[in-house]
Amino acid sequence: MLAGMPRFHCPEPLAAGPLLLPPGAARHAQVLRLQPGDAITLFDGRGGQWQAVIERMGRSEVAVLVGAHQAVEREAPREVHLAVGIPANERMDWLVEKASELGAASVQPLLAERSVLKPNGERAAKKQAHWQAVAVAACEQCGRNRVPVVHAPAALEDWQPAAGGRRWLLSLADGAPGAATALSAPGPAWVLSGPEGGLTAQEEALALARGFERVSLGQRVLRAETAPLAMLALLTMGTA
Repeated sequence: MLAGMPRFHCPEPLAAGPLLLPPGAARHAQVLRLQPGDAITLFDGRGGQWQAVIERMGRSEVAVLVGAHQAVEREAPREVHLAVGIPANERMDWLVEKASELGAASVQPLLAERSVLKPNGERAAKKQAHWQAVAVAACEQCGRNRVPVVHAPAALEDWQPAAGGRRWLLSLADGAPGAATALSAPGPAWVLSGPEGGLTAQEEALALARGFERVSLGQRVLRAETAPLAMLALLTMGTA
């Protein structure tokens, strides 16, 4: 990828030939004031990326010519899934953005007892779509060609992680081993972290019953949006 070359996500499978950019990518190209002849990079989340050249800039349409596929991947060496108690205000946006940059495979927003934000119904669907768009934008910026899935918000008591991999619970409990313990367990990993105020004792007990193991990030109390990212960075970069 050339430094500074604009990158756009296209959700439909790409192939060499003429293409109209999807509405979101077209608006982005117009905001960047791109012109016919400008080179761009496209990716569809199915692996690798495609080189393309803008052929026409219309009022609402941007036509491009898709060229060669490049088998470029920038994924973390370890598959890590985050399950997080939804933090308040705009902090979930920030968490999703940084988790995408750091290589998270997926993000599961959870409604815990101490969660301040508890979207449901149509509001939950809108939040999920918004957070997925945040993940897409982060991948466009950081160079990832596979977009992490942001799942629909789920109640903690109703949620079960997919089978396989180790399960780590970020805990402030006395005696919890250090997070570096997780580095000795290769393979996929699930990281469960609570909202502001943490998980209740009952929620921790439920997680332990579901196969999670306590780990500690140290003596400092990290914010709800910081703790899972710290663990993610340890797992994805500590094994690089």
